[in-house]
Amino acid sequence: MSHWRDLLGGLFDDAEFSDPIGPADMYAVEAAFSVSLPEDLQALMAETNGITAHYGTAVLWPTAEIIQRNREMRETEDFRSLYMPFEPLLFVGEGGNGDLYGYRGLAGRIETLDVYKWDHEDDSRIWFARDLEDYLQRVAASEAM
Repeated sequence: MSHWRDLLGGLFDDAEFSDPIGPADMYAVEAAFSVSLPEDLQALMAETNGITAHYGTAVLWPTAEIIQRNREMRETEDFRSLYMPFEPLLFVGEGGNGDLYGYRGLAGRIETLDVYKWDHEDDSRIWFARDLEDYLQRVAASEAM
């Protein structure tokens, strides 16, 4: 096993892992949004291209879904009149209730390792976790209640 798979297996009883990704897949995400992914996210994705847990919730999306869902959030015309712009965020997973989680990025750079939650009901964007590991621990704890 590996660091991330060990951690995830301890956090989620029903964690399901995908095959790891290679540099080309990592580059596809970075190129699609002109951003460099945080090292911890790159390391996790080198071990698994996506994680589902808690009855199929996509805690971490596979790279293709990261690209698709972020494009959808940024390019859907109706969203432009309903929500603040999504360009400053790079979503990487979901909570199973419509809320999305991601990093804040500006000018081609992820600003911090902090993970933010976008609330689909009120369009708020709030700090959720200090880094990817903290995000996974908080998601696991919130779902266990």
